[in-house]
Amino acid sequence: MRLHVPTPLRWSDLDAYGHVNNARMLSLLEEARIQAFWVSDDTPEHAVGASTAVIDATPETNTITLIARQEIEYLAPIPYHRQPLDIELWIGRMGGASLDVCYEVYSPVGLDPRVLYTRAVTSIVLVDTTTQRPRRIDDRERAAWEPYVGDPVAFRRR
Repeated sequence: MRLHVPTPLRWSDLDAYGHVNNARMLSLLEEARIQAFWVSDDTPEHAVGASTAVIDATPETNTITLIARQEIEYLAPIPYHRQPLDIELWIGRMGGASLDVCYEVYSPVGLDPRVLYTRAVTSIVLVDTTTQRPRRIDDRERAAWEPYVGDPVAFRRR
């Protein structure tokens, strides 16, 4: 099963060639990931990822997340769209203290033909704020994320 996170483009995401800049893609993936997995005091109950948003994003949190690795494969340039991109997220691997968040970035829902623009993976490590050491994924997090564990991204060129 995958989460679908509608992610709007900003005019500043475009480069001189009129498509989304490669460095900005990391920010778009981050936005989708935060919507899917992080919860704060003002997160609405009906938000995308309401069942999977279990990482505390408030200032007094006892867990931070660190990016250990990112890999992106650009398949087609992304032109500006007024409608949000459809970013699909799932977990390709869930370890003891880390997980791989997988993404496929598609054209906005309803546009025909549907275009797959980008595939990516972000390896995230959960870290205890007191010890500054990795901490294990707890039972609540594991239960929220297990329905979204699937095959890892199959990159076209490796």
